[in-house]
Amino acid sequence: MHEPTLRFDWRLDEIEALFALPFNDLLFQAQQVHRQHFDANQVQVSTLLSIKTGACPEDCKYCPQSGHYATGLGKEKLLEIEAVVTQAEAAREAGASRFCMGAAWRSPRERDLPAVLEMVRRVKALGLETCMTLGMLAPEQADRLAEAGLDYYNHNLDTSPEYYGEIITTRTYADRLETLGNVRQAGMKVCSGGILGMGEAPRDRAALLQQLANLEPHPESVPINQLVKVPGTPLEYAEDLDPIDFIRAIAVARILMPQSHVRLSAGREEMDESTQALAFLAGANSIFYGDKLLTTANPQAQSDQALFAKLGIVPERREIEGDDGALHAVASRQPDTAAGEVLYYDASLA
Repeated sequence: MHEPTLRFDWRLDEIEALFALPFNDLLFQAQQVHRQHFDANQVQVSTLLSIKTGACPEDCKYCPQSGHYATGLGKEKLLEIEAVVTQAEAAREAGASRFCMGAAWRSPRERDLPAVLEMVRRVKALGLETCMTLGMLAPEQADRLAEAGLDYYNHNLDTSPEYYGEIITTRTYADRLETLGNVRQAGMKVCSGGILGMGEAPRDRAALLQQLANLEPHPESVPINQLVKVPGTPLEYAEDLDPIDFIRAIAVARILMPQSHVRLSAGREEMDESTQALAFLAGANSIFYGDKLLTTANPQAQSDQALFAKLGIVPERREIEGDDGALHAVASRQPDTAAGEVLYYDASLA
């Protein structure tokens, strides 16, 4: 199979045709694409920390942090820098290669930016990739984050342009695309995906992936979330998403964006091992690791280690530059799941 040329001009009917393929054919095609660009048995591992929780002014119908809904989540101040660094150190020891920090803001406030920038510098100094999600960014804010060394900025499109107004009214789709443009212009990598299971039609899932796949370049990281139905939010009683439909979306994302990390993200707590295994087969090669994603549950680290061992999957190696200027790789061996461990060592690549 010849390596496909990256495309940024996908038509909606082409994407819908991929979704309509027989399931086995779709997964076979996605797995072929995946193996051309990645080690099929490595998964990038990230950890996500809420650095400021609650009282967000946005009205996203899925979000427990929105100040519009009574979800029992209190407002918390921005975490202290040292507390964030301590969490990042623990994430590194547990095997994460990327540390993501999220704040429930419409956009960062000037008074908070110095602390946020210092968090980026301190976490990056630990040898971790850094990612933040802070809401909308103005060009100068994106520039300052990039200068501090931020690797990735997450800003999801959530759903299709056509269905977006059913989910969010306090910011527009154009606002989201503008932030992604500011991130890219500042030289940072883009993390952007969406949420499935919010009552959208199959065509909306195709249209969401069309928006992402026609960004040039593609987002380096594409989180595909399954709705976590939080009591008190308007989507608390949304109809369950068929797991096969979710796997189809993972596979189509892999085909459309061959070089992107496709992240099996929120909603894993409700997925059994077979569904997660199918997601990896379909081309997912990134997960959030730990007990919580911002405010919602996530499979415990030991469960992930046990699943990785069953599937023969190991955390993705990441090259970092050491104090000696040489490249080192964070490498792994299979964990002793009985002891609940994952061990790492630095292997010189100089």
